[in-house]
Amino acid sequence: MGNGYSRIPALWEQGVRSTTRRAASAVGSLMESREEVLLEESFRSMLTLERRRAERSRKPFVLMLLDASAFIEEKTSDRFLSRICSILLKSTRETDLIGWYEKGVVLGVIFTEVSCEGETPITETLRSKVLDALNGELGRKVASSLVVTTHLFPEKAGQDKGEKVADSRFYPDLAKGTPRKRASQVVKRVIDVLGSAFLLLVLSPVLAIIALAIKLTSKGPVIFRQERLGQIGSRFRCLKFRTMYVNNDPKIHQEYVQRFINGQSDSAHKESGKPAVYKIKNDSRVTMLGRLLRKTSLDEFPQFWNVLMGDMSLVGPRPSLPYEFEVYDIWHRRRVLEVKPGITGLWQVSGRSRTCFDDMVRLDLRYSQSWSIWLDVKILLQTPGAVLSGDGAY
Repeated sequence: MGNGYSRIPALWEQGVRSTTRRAASAVGSLMESREEVLLEESFRSMLTLERRRAERSRKPFVLMLLDASAFIEEKTSDRFLSRICSILLKSTRETDLIGWYEKGVVLGVIFTEVSCEGETPITETLRSKVLDALNGELGRKVASSLVVTTHLFPEKAGQDKGEKVADSRFYPDLAKGTPRKRASQVVKRVIDVLGSAFLLLVLSPVLAIIALAIKLTSKGPVIFRQERLGQIGSRFRCLKFRTMYVNNDPKIHQEYVQRFINGQSDSAHKESGKPAVYKIKNDSRVTMLGRLLRKTSLDEFPQFWNVLMGDMSLVGPRPSLPYEFEVYDIWHRRRVLEVKPGITGLWQVSGRSRTCFDDMVRLDLRYSQSWSIWLDVKILLQTPGAVLSGDGAY
């Protein structure tokens, strides 16, 4: 296909060809030559490695998927799929990776280090080139039975309501786990259900008193519903007790948070000699009762219902706002994508709003990488002390 759509000199300088082979060997598939098509496990492992490389280098790549499920029932399906593999091997570069995204059903191609410059989107350019090769070898009628899709990483956040901000196809490492890990996740979910149901029942008198106090002290609904991002960027309505006056301007918080994420200090909300905080201090939009609820974290008690419904967990990163995600750096996005958001987490028990944003993300990533039931238990045990101290809460 030529070199026009890629910047490959860096690959040769870094010795990525040999690195790729060593990585493939580590996951159980030795790439002796380009005549081989990677097995599903190896291809998905290489996709994960390429995604992480792109997060560091900021150089995009394209994942192409060819769905051949229409031919599975045919007796000649094996020979036909083998022919498709041969066409792909001839029409792609040596630096591109070809393998089974879904064994025997969906073939995948990873186009490494592509260039997004030019009027035509790179995804369309690559799709047209591959389709031309398939049409030339198989005929247009046969090739049209293949469902070919292209996906650019890093992906753009979805703007439509209900649309995920991340393409789950890039995260095969999150879809499956070892039997032991899956068993731990089941235990985590059981703890979430039992814990949230128990707390909602026990705290129901407190919840009723707070609801009544909100209703008596300011106009507006008792519960504040806000769209947040869950695991893999799924959207849900996060519940909180309303702590602000109604009809306030949300742009105040939006602009402040975006500046904070970008590392721009705000002298108006920063105390001398102290780190910037993640929330606006002395916010005029917050009611007197709301300040107390925020200081004690009582405003977040309705989120136990989110946990019960499966949108959140008792322990995990705080759920992100869509407009926050839009200004995230690539590596920041992992805090939203890798694990289900929680009511409490490492950030909450490690300084809360007094932790700078990058450090907060690092804590979230540390949690996702070292997660265990025991770690959840330790965080849950430390949470009451962090709440009672009120440090970093506004």
